[in-house]
Amino acid sequence: MISRSKAKSKLLGAVTIAFLVPLLAACGGTADTPTVQLQPTATQGASQPTDTGTGTGTGLATQAPTAPGAGQPTDTAQAAQATPSASTGTTGTQSAKLILNFLAGGPQAGFMYAKKLGYYTDAGIDLTIEEGKGSATTAQQVAAGQAEFGYSDAPSVMSVRVKGGPVTVVAPILQTNGFAIISLKEKNITKVSDLVGKTLAVQPGTAQTALLDAVFLSNNVDKSKVTIVNLDPSALNSSLLQGKVDAILAGADFQGVQITDLGKEINEIFYKDAGVPTVGLSIITRDEIVQNNPDLVSRFVAASLKGWDAARKNPDAAAASVVEQFVSGNKDEILKQLKVDLGLVCAANAKTFGAVPEANWSATYDLLTKYQGLPTTKPVTDYYTTKFIPADAPTCPQ
Repeated sequence: MISRSKAKSKLLGAVTIAFLVPLLAACGGTADTPTVQLQPTATQGASQPTDTGTGTGTGLATQAPTAPGAGQPTDTAQAAQATPSASTGTTGTQSAKLILNFLAGGPQAGFMYAKKLGYYTDAGIDLTIEEGKGSATTAQQVAAGQAEFGYSDAPSVMSVRVKGGPVTVVAPILQTNGFAIISLKEKNITKVSDLVGKTLAVQPGTAQTALLDAVFLSNNVDKSKVTIVNLDPSALNSSLLQGKVDAILAGADFQGVQITDLGKEINEIFYKDAGVPTVGLSIITRDEIVQNNPDLVSRFVAASLKGWDAARKNPDAAAASVVEQFVSGNKDEILKQLKVDLGLVCAANAKTFGAVPEANWSATYDLLTKYQGLPTTKPVTDYYTTKFIPADAPTCPQ
């Protein structure tokens, strides 16, 4: 059996290449920054570029969808005409499918735990969960009617919608992203300004790289005084560990977990704490389902939030449920990922699960329009709805 890490590396490499050119085009203005291209080297534990969990996705997807045979609509505006996969069984339960953003792991554990605990069955839903190939692809598949629900980072969903894909965010699970600037503790890089005079490795074509300008601007750091190194994702960890770079731009729930597993102490500067709190992985569905079957959406959202609350209370059991349903996972690694992701379930000032403060949505919109080319033709409220968040949604810690 191919290991989960190798499978992630192969798939993520393809995702990164697919979105590299358009994203770099959308995020121009880096010519004034010292940039070095290092060749990838072997590493202990391959690093992954996008969509491994905390909304570390490709962000604003600007690539046109491929042919339907490849699992994506030719024209996302035609997606509403696709045949839905849900059906009502003889027992009164309704079949539905959820496509994850990526391979099953900690960032997705709440759904598997909800299924194990019977929450979807109790809600009258016979749920099938499928692994995904990136947030943008998942959003396009949902738009095309290939599933009732998807799990995608908000920026990718917003990109698909602005191009005519009838998809809407109905409940953010990770209310903020897990992008982080990661360094070995010995480097003493604890704030963005500590990067001045240092070398930072980034992955071209990813959302966190595209939003790096916003991090520098929010922290009054002159970007030209930081040397930016473009690296293949497989070389991130090894370059940091070998001292070739001072810090890497990555995902706290993936590269951060890998490096600490090697016995290294690290510092992490989260984007959410550095002025860039974009909305993370979210439950999405088609406009058609919102309009014609709102009860299904309400039941699915309520059961999912209940599952994530249960995962918060018993992360070990939640991690085990992922391995039970997707046998190629590693429970210990998934548990470590989940513990990071549970810190992203509630944004600052959030009251309940699934209800992102309006300020975070506004910040996401402003950042995407400024740094990733999202058109301003639609207001931010066009991309999401809060009407399916139950009145008794799990509360956030205050």
